[in-house]
Amino acid sequence: MTITLETGFDFDVPDELTAHEPAEARGLARDGVRMVVGYRRSLMAEHHQFTNLPDVLTAQDLLVVNNSGTLPAALTGRLVDGRPVAVHVSSAEPNERGAYLVELRRPAPDGGAARAAGPSRYYQPGESPARVGLVITLPGRAHAQLTERFTNRLWFAEIRLPRGMSLVAYLAWYGKAIRYGYVDREWPIEAYQTVFATEPGSSEMPSAARPFTAELVKELERRGTKIAPITLHTGVASPEAHEAPYAERFKVPAATAELVERTRRDGGRVVAIGTTVVRALESAVDADGHVHAADGWTDLIITPERGVYAVDGLLTGWHEPRASHLLMLQAVAGRPLLDLCYAEAIAGGYLWHEFGDVNLLLP
Repeated sequence: MTITLETGFDFDVPDELTAHEPAEARGLARDGVRMVVGYRRSLMAEHHQFTNLPDVLTAQDLLVVNNSGTLPAALTGRLVDGRPVAVHVSSAEPNERGAYLVELRRPAPDGGAARAAGPSRYYQPGESPARVGLVITLPGRAHAQLTERFTNRLWFAEIRLPRGMSLVAYLAWYGKAIRYGYVDREWPIEAYQTVFATEPGSSEMPSAARPFTAELVKELERRGTKIAPITLHTGVASPEAHEAPYAERFKVPAATAELVERTRRDGGRVVAIGTTVVRALESAVDADGHVHAADGWTDLIITPERGVYAVDGLLTGWHEPRASHLLMLQAVAGRPLLDLCYAEAIAGGYLWHEFGDVNLLLP
C-alpha cells in the first residue's frame, strides 16, 4: 500500500534555486557550499559557509554519520517486445524469499539513467508494463522477473545474475547512478559517494554528508568533536508522489549507541548527519528512550506527534514542500524554526537538492 503524508508546508522554490550539478562543477570544493544554522530555543538563523562547521560545534558534541555507500542502482533493460525500460534497484539485500525491490521507469532520451520529477519519465497509472511474471532482460546475460506488487510503483523481482556474481558486483559493472531530471548530465558514481561511505548498499546517496571532506573531518576531530557511524541503506524515493519511506536495512553498532548515551549524559548534543541517521537512531530507541545496538529493517516514520528521543540536532539538505522528510525535521526542530530557515534560504538564494546547500538545525 502506498502512503502519502501531508506535511502542511506551503512554500515555492524558484527554479533557479535547483542545483543541477555538484559543487565541484560550479568551481567550489565539496565543502564550499553554504549552510543556514538554525537554533530552536532562540528562534534564530545564521548564514555560514559549510567550512565553518567546526566553529559552530563544540568538543562536547557527537556527529552520527551514515557510512552507507551509494550503488550505481540504475540499469537499462529490455522487455520481451524489445522496448527499453529503466530498472532502478531499490534494495541491495533480498527479502526472506530472495526477491529484490525494483522500480520501472521510462529510459532517458540520452540513454542515461535519468529520472525526472515529471510525467515524462515515470509511468502514469495504467501505462506501466509492470505485471506479475513480467521478464526484463538485463545487461550481461542477466534478467529480472516481477513476482509481486509492493506499492503503486515498486515491485518485488527475482534477479538472476551471472553465476557467482553478487548484486553489488553486478551493479558496479553494469549500473549507473540514479539521476533526477534536474541533473542535466550523468556524473560518475564517485560524485554520489560521501567521505564516510564504507558499506555499499544505498540506491540513492545519503546526501547530507556530501559536503564533508577528509580535511574537514580531521579539523572536527582535532577540536574534539566526536564522529560515530551507523548504517542505513536508502531505497528509491518518490519525488512525484512524496510517499512515506518504506522499510530500509539499518544497523546501529554498540559503540555508537554507547557514545550517544554518554554524550547525552554529559550534556552534549547528538547531531544526526542526515534524515537516514535520525531514522536509524530512533529505530534503536527502547521504551525508556535509550539507544541500544540494533540490526535489522526499520519501517519507522517520524512525525512531530511521535517526536525524537536520541537526536538533538540535524544536518540536512533543503526539501520540497510536500516531502515527507519535513515531518521529521519538524519533530527535531519545531515548525517555527523550519519556517524561519526556509524563508532565509529562499531569500538568500540557497540551492536545493542533493548537490545543493545545507541546513543545520540545533537546539
